[in-house]
Amino acid sequence: MVLMRRELSGREVHPIGLGCMNLSWAYGDPPPHEDKVRLLNAALDAGYDHLDTANIYGAGRNEELLGEAVMHRRSEFLLASKTGIVVDGQRRGIDCSPDAIAASIDASLGRLQTDHIDLLYMHRFDPKVPIADSVGALQRAIEAGKIGAYGVSEWSSAHIREAHGVYPMAAVQTEFSLWTRNVELGVLETTKELGIALVAFSPVARGALGGELKDTATLGEKDLRRNMPRFDAENWPDNLELLNRFDALAKDAGVTPAQLALAWVLSHGEHIHAIPGTTSMDHMQQNFAAPSQDIGADVLRQAGELINQRSVSGHRYPEIMRNTIDTEDFA
Repeated sequence: MVLMRRELSGREVHPIGLGCMNLSWAYGDPPPHEDKVRLLNAALDAGYDHLDTANIYGAGRNEELLGEAVMHRRSEFLLASKTGIVVDGQRRGIDCSPDAIAASIDASLGRLQTDHIDLLYMHRFDPKVPIADSVGALQRAIEAGKIGAYGVSEWSSAHIREAHGVYPMAAVQTEFSLWTRNVELGVLETTKELGIALVAFSPVARGALGGELKDTATLGEKDLRRNMPRFDAENWPDNLELLNRFDALAKDAGVTPAQLALAWVLSHGEHIHAIPGTTSMDHMQQNFAAPSQDIGADVLRQAGELINQRSVSGHRYPEIMRNTIDTEDFA
């Protein structure tokens, strides 16, 4: 079992937050609108108090969804969003210039139908803009009351330290799961040392550790996993063998595979949070219950020895996306 409340952006929240992206985009066709609204409110009813979105999720539609669905319950949750990725048709770029950040914040506030965002991340590192300039824009937004704190996503340890030295950051968001361990190359210890929360996205390995995905050929045409090496025809058979063994380990422990995956992530420090996403009401509730499960240290150790950066097949991102990631990578 892990601590049931952890600090994030100046407040105590449940260590499991809700990643909202796939309610609007990325993993196949989103559910009907009324089902999205129902799930978000059910999550708040269940005790979720950390909702994570971004300006690019569904080209703003995810922020609009939260604005419509739950802003009447604004005081019940910490709201996190992101800025910095610019999408123009099929082209993606990064712009963390002060003017772009300021304009993006105002646009997000409008879509979200709120006057403040509790935690705003720079979604990617922008090598074209001095870190002090980007952080300065976020500091001014904090002073204006538009955001409560700032964070960064997929940044290296060195750049995290540089930004934190300009103005203290509240959180670092990065991919972290049994099969994505890049944070172990520096970010995990850096955040712990500096007192910065580490928010793990895709902690269930983009659904691979959820116990249900067995045939990647069934993924829809709009599913971004179709272009990710670990899910392709070359690597998936080897990964599926690992996942089947992982499912058996979870079953023997009396928990779901997703709960075991989440517990493993949270066990790496009291400053760690996880934001699994789902469109399933049952999965949403099971994920939230993960910290309360009695999972022994030996089971967590076995999970880590079974699935890790050495045993998994394929890179986490296709080549074209790796150039946008600043986080340290394995050779």
